[in-house]
Amino acid sequence: MKFPEPLIEGRLIRRYKRFLADVRLPDGTEITAHCPNTGSMLGCQPTDGRVWLSLSNNPARKLPYTWELVETAPGVLACVNTARPNAQAREAIAAGRIGELRGYTHCRPEVKYGAEKSRIDLLLSGHGSEPDAWVEVKNVTLEESGQGFFPDAVTTRGQKHLRELMAQVALGDRAVLLFVVNHTGIETVRPADHIDRHYGQLLRQACDAGVEVLAYRASLGRDDGRPSGGMALMEPVPVILEI
Repeated sequence: MKFPEPLIEGRLIRRYKRFLADVRLPDGTEITAHCPNTGSMLGCQPTDGRVWLSLSNNPARKLPYTWELVETAPGVLACVNTARPNAQAREAIAAGRIGELRGYTHCRPEVKYGAEKSRIDLLLSGHGSEPDAWVEVKNVTLEESGQGFFPDAVTTRGQKHLRELMAQVALGDRAVLLFVVNHTGIETVRPADHIDRHYGQLLRQACDAGVEVLAYRASLGRDDGRPSGGMALMEPVPVILEI
């Protein structure tokens, strides 16, 4: 997927109230942008760091700018807009770039399911030889020394999703946890036991129960460390569950 218009570069002043970020534009103007991320954004909000914004032409929007990308280290980009991963995953599946999920002819988003009243991100059906696949998508941006970690804060919602996925496996369907690695510096993905120990335990339990765990990295930047304009999932990343 591509951004419809070129992104606007700025410098981060601060993020606050979770959904707001003050940014200084190249001409010195200071604006407030929408921050579409409910997480802690650990490691993704460096003071005076380079950020890139999209600009909406919808006159009804109170905040026309949306924070999309951040440079977490020189030449290293991360996507902080958590509205993007589902679309990235859906496009990659349709294009056949996620080998483990090829062969499905139908994809439905936000389908209600489960005893805990959840919505699955993507429900794949119509495969000639495989059962339906329930795909939960998670955005990975927390990086430490080339390793990616999820979650970046304690997530009871994420724990619920793992229980729901295990239940679908018990019913005879496929259940897939897809980590969308929206950080160009991440080489492997691990559960963040140091942040949410219970999530790590549940993730390993889910794997033992038959939940498939995949990770694919997005192409966010050019060699000069600037956005490439595209956000396609292009290559698998190893998931390491050993403690």
